[in-house]
Amino acid sequence: MTAIVNIFLKQGVLDPQGKAIHHALDAMNFEGVEDVRMGKQIILKLTSTNKDDARAEVEKMAEEILANTVIEDYTIELV
Repeated sequence: MTAIVNIFLKQGVLDPQGKAIHHALDAMNFEGVEDVRMGKQIILKLTSTNKDDARAEVEKMAEEILANTVIEDYTIELV
């Protein structure tokens, strides 16, 4: 089983990388982009075959080490 953890800054937290990307897109004449938020993705290959157990374990990983939950939110997808 594979777990995909997407981590991104919480709303209200300044995102200088997102702003730089947005500025570059504007400079390159890409129109219609209202805002850009930069994040990261972590892909974990798991040995677990039980989705509930895997989700609980990845949730614990995200809370304890993968994300800084003071300023970041995250989503977990199991595939």
